[in-house]
Amino acid sequence: MKWRIASVAFLLGSVSSGLTWLSVQPVLFRLLEAVRRWVPEGSAEEDVLSRVRGVLPWVLGLDLVALTVLTYVVLDLVVGRPLRRTEAVVEQFGRLEWEPHLVPTQGGTLVSRIQRSLQRMAEALREEQALTRAQMASLRESNAQLARTQTELVASERMATVGRLAAGVAHEVGNPLAGILGYVALARAKADTAELKDFLERIDHEVHRIDRIIRGLLDLGRPGTTSVGPVDVSALVETCVRLVRASPELAHVAVALDLEPGLLARADAGPLSQIVINLLLNAAQAMGGQGGVRVITRQAAGEVCLHVEDGGKGIPEDIMPRLFEPFFTTKGRDGTGLGLAVSQRLAQVMGGRLEAENVPGGGARFTVRLPVP
Repeated sequence: MKWRIASVAFLLGSVSSGLTWLSVQPVLFRLLEAVRRWVPEGSAEEDVLSRVRGVLPWVLGLDLVALTVLTYVVLDLVVGRPLRRTEAVVEQFGRLEWEPHLVPTQGGTLVSRIQRSLQRMAEALREEQALTRAQMASLRESNAQLARTQTELVASERMATVGRLAAGVAHEVGNPLAGILGYVALARAKADTAELKDFLERIDHEVHRIDRIIRGLLDLGRPGTTSVGPVDVSALVETCVRLVRASPELAHVAVALDLEPGLLARADAGPLSQIVINLLLNAAQAMGGQGGVRVITRQAAGEVCLHVEDGGKGIPEDIMPRLFEPFFTTKGRDGTGLGLAVSQRLAQVMGGRLEAENVPGGGARFTVRLPVP
């Protein structure tokens, strides 16, 4: 752009200088010739006239340079600079970008019309971009909500399937298990060797494990009917902590309570106690029976929040999505994979939810959110 303006300025300067020279040169030369006739030959005045005649080409050159520079400055201010800004804005439009400070605001008549058009285009583009951003944000939120809804539907269908399975399994397996446990108890009473007693104890342990799985299935598939009402969450937590302090899992675990007194939630005391006890035992097991657990109750945003934090290693990222799946466990044969699934189901039945996250600095946090009465 600058080289083009310089070329045009040189052309205009050359034309102007040429026209000036052609118009002035005959008159100037006749004037010099008339003056020379009156000047004696060999005088100082004749020498001055000769020098004047020799300087005229240099004056013409200086005139050309001055006109070229002046023309370039005028063209650059009036046309070049606004056109460069206009070009920058047009390039932005081509990239679907817009920066208001680059929109030109000065120039000649034609450029001014172009600038006004670009200004209107810029305003329209800004409004369109704002609308597009709002639509994209709404679309992302809708997609996230759809994904959450789909996950909840899949989980609900899985729970319904497990519930139907549990009803049949409990009926068919429950009574034989009770008979097996009775016969094992009789056999242990009559066992006369240590090896036989060890075998019978292992059988008893495995049968009780099967019984816990059946009971967990029944809790998981139980119809969503509870007797909800105002429950003092802080008092319930204190009761649950007293109950589990004597268990082997919490023998070397310090439980710190940060409870808001008189905090009421709309819940069922029985299922809520089951959730709290399960979370406390899980926290102790996650730390290997050593460390500290913190229980916090607060009310925020129209909900009662019950947090159980442990000082363990936290929840691995690959395990987090499957944490509440039935039969998914990281405890091997010591776990059934139903504790958190049952706790989540009980929280949902009471109109709340159970969430899990990692605590910055280490450890995991499980949060029970319940509606206020």
